Formats: sequence, C-alpha cells, structure tokens
Amino acid sequence: MIRWATPEKRGGTRPAGRARSVGTMSAAERGRVRVETGTKRVRAYLAGELVVDTTRPALVWEKPYYPTYYFPAEDVRATLVPTGEVKRSPSRGNGELFDVKTGAATAAGAGLRYPDSPLEALRDLVRLEWDAMDEWFEEDEPVYVHPRDPYTRVDALPSSRHVRVEVGGVEVANSHRPVILFETGLPARYYLPMTDVRLDLLRPTDLRTSCPYKGTAEYWSVVLGDEVHENVVWGYRTPLPESRQVAGLVAFYNEKVDTYVDGVLEQRPRTHVG
Repeated sequence: MIRWATPEKRGGTRPAGRARSVGTMSAAERGRVRVETGTKRVRAYLAGELVVDTTRPALVWEKPYYPTYYFPAEDVRATLVPTGEVKRSPSRGNGELFDVKTGAATAAGAGLRYPDSPLEALRDLVRLEWDAMDEWFEEDEPVYVHPRDPYTRVDALPSSRHVRVEVGGVEVANSHRPVILFETGLPARYYLPMTDVRLDLLRPTDLRTSCPYKGTAEYWSVVLGDEVHENVVWGYRTPLPESRQVAGLVAFYNEKVDTYVDGVLEQRPRTHVG
C-alpha cells in the first residue's frame, strides 16, 4: 500500500541521479504516447529497501525509442513526499513531483504523478526516475539503462560470411567467422573474433556504455600513425544471457568505417552515431 507523507515529515535527501526529460511532445502528438499493461513482475530498490513490487506495470512510450515504467500507486512501497513542484508535459498534463523515501534513504524528486492527465490511463500511476533507484529487476533478472522494449528483438547469429573492415584505407579486420547481431531499429552489427582484428592498431579508451539487452561495453580507438579514430570499436566481455554469443568479440561502427561483406562495400548506415 502506498504511503503519502506531508512535506513537514521529509527527511534527508539522496541525489536522484541523472534527470531525464518528462516530455517535449506537442499537443498534436499526444496520440503517440502509447500506454500498455505489462505482465512481468517488476521491482526497484533504493539503499537495499523495496520501493515498488508489481506484476502489472504500465509501459509508457514517452519517447518513440523505448518505454518507461509507470506503476499502480498501491504497489509502491516507499513513502512519496510531495515537493510542491510541477512538471508540465504537453502530452501528459501537469505532473506532481515527489521525493521517494524509504527507511534508509530519500531520492529527491524521483516520483512523478499526473492525476489530471488527459491520458486517463496515467492518472492513478506513479513514475519512478530510473537512475534514482539502485537496482531494477524484471522477474529475477537485473535490468539496466531502461525497461526492455517488448517490440525489440536481438538475434546474434554465427555466420560464415567474409567481413573485412578498413579504416582510412587500412585493413584492420578480416574474418570468415563473424557473429552478426540483428537488433530491431539498428543496422546489422558484425562482431568479430579479436584474433581476426589488427590488435596492434587498437588502443583501449575509458568509454563505457550500457544496454538493457547486451550489458556493458568497453571501447577502443583505431590509431593509424598520428591519426586517431576515437571509439569506433566496442565489445562485451560478459554480455547479458540473451546476447552471450558476442562475448569476447568486437564490432566496428558501420557508420564510421568501410565494411566489406563477401567482397561488396556496404553503404554506411545513417543513425544517431553518424
């Protein structure tokens, strides 16, 4: 059962983490905010204490790229303390902000409700700032970055296609044993054994990124004399189970290098990368 606290009872705060946008769509785009009821058990923890536990999460596409979770108010275990602040969304209405308080910590401004939303399905739901929570679980598996999109599929398939990669006219990879990763909405990525790559041209960098389907990636730059092609190579040493086929392999951004597949130069895809 949800517990509502008055502002006078608010305790110390814990930083809520990196803020995310709560909506920039115009009123004309309101219909694009899709709301669906999920069937997974979803839990979130803050400082080791349970914040929410539900088997009826709502998946809300605030952005077209991936959904976020909203929860029935009665499934939130933490205390929600009103901050008095309001976040305005053209598509979702006025959102009331709350501090999310457990016995051990408080995530400032990490709760959001739209009690008078023009989208009726949102009115009795609570949105929790993803980065403000310490751990998220779908069933008993940890989830990172954002909820998995039920309409995104990831297939990593072993292949015998011949893949060559050139950077600045220099061959840096040549393999007949790629694993091709097909992910909804993205170009095919060619993951290659590191022994088929010119490791002498690669330099590790400090960049790390996380994906809810693959895990945490590390990056390398390609160094050709005085020319550095930064962070064009990445790999997952310990990927999540659904992408385990790419463990220990590396891929090149198709957008930034020349990729030949079975002797044919592929056109560089156009994505947010380049």
